[in-house]
Amino acid sequence: MRLDKYLKNSRIIKRRTVAKEACEGGRVKINGNDAKAGTEVKVGDIIEILFGDKTVKARITHLAEHATKDTAKEMFEIIED
Repeated sequence: MRLDKYLKNSRIIKRRTVAKEACEGGRVKINGNDAKAGTEVKVGDIIEILFGDKTVKARITHLAEHATKDTAKEMFEIIED
């Protein structure tokens, strides 16, 4: 699944366009490497997102094309924030 789509489906970022802009701005990393919006993610990858002066680090636990509000929380676990 594409990174921007995963961020939207998991509700880490509310809109796919905002997720794409974050990736293009260099604020998203996967496993320590800069990531583009089209980068494929898989279960076990570690995503780091810079929100202002705060960094959120999460491990992907599940991939889903469609997620409800409740199932979106199961798609990742926060490692540190």
